[in-house]
Amino acid sequence: MDKRTFPRLGRTVGTIGLGAWQLGADWGTVSEDEADATLRAAVEAGTTFLDTADVYGDGRSERIIGRFLRESAGDDLFVATKMGRRVAQHPSAYVLDNFRAWTDRSRANLGVDRLDLVQLHCPPTEVLRTDAVYDALDTLVAEQRIAAYGVSVETVDEALAAIARPGVASVQIILNALRLKPLERVLPAAAAAGVGIIARVPLASGLLSGRYDENTRFAADDHRTFNRDGSAFDVGETFSGVDFHTGLAAVRRLAPLVPPQATMAQFALRWVLDQPGVTVAIPGARNPAQAKANAAAAELTPLDDATQRAVREVYDDLIRPQVHHRW
Repeated sequence: MDKRTFPRLGRTVGTIGLGAWQLGADWGTVSEDEADATLRAAVEAGTTFLDTADVYGDGRSERIIGRFLRESAGDDLFVATKMGRRVAQHPSAYVLDNFRAWTDRSRANLGVDRLDLVQLHCPPTEVLRTDAVYDALDTLVAEQRIAAYGVSVETVDEALAAIARPGVASVQIILNALRLKPLERVLPAAAAAGVGIIARVPLASGLLSGRYDENTRFAADDHRTFNRDGSAFDVGETFSGVDFHTGLAAVRRLAPLVPPQATMAQFALRWVLDQPGVTVAIPGARNPAQAKANAAAAELTPLDDATQRAVREVYDDLIRPQVHHRW
């Protein structure tokens, strides 16, 4: 698998990582054995970057990864976690004492002395503009609780606010063929500043896998059932904020662009990797086959200019009016 470097970290990772939300909760039931097999398949396929959070299954995802790390001591794995969503989303919660407690819990869950990367988990916008927050994060680095910090954001403006801070090593943002807005300012600004870009929701919660239609039903404990309108957590996370039926129409227009011997999901991941400034994409996987197929997208030939233009045309026609102004 091709590798890219986080400039402010000096760490190199495989371009296709593994988003581990589904190993914790909210994507239907995944057993611990299935989770372990999925992690192993991803790593065997070249994945070195694992993304989790303290809120995924209230620590279950972190604990599963921690056990895997202990069993995979020879693998050069990079684990990014996130903090701040286990409490009410109020700026007053984002203080050093809480940061210490939150990272101590994640260190225990993962079984490590120092966390590779901690990201503020889509905090209130005010948090990303507060000097004291970054001072506290710098303190965590000085205390060697964490090696580096970044942010996971919802909006372009939040990303730009974080990129302007000299200590921010990475920005995690939704980027996929149905969410193009970060291409305009975020990716160029990150590249200029040496900030890594972690592309989350690269398959639009599975919409871009091409496996769904109007008759698809998801499990009751799958966020694609209960969070389509953002009623459970942030609007825009499930299906990238795109109306399900509009997304299906877009996927049908994109399908003829898929190269021979590639899947729709692999095409969508290749599109993400082709965007200048992207460090790593983090698709989720619920089983080994999905993990291996996702990793294989890194081996596809980069998409040509005509295909890139065609993706943008679909976005402009169907998706832009619905979501471009929102995030």
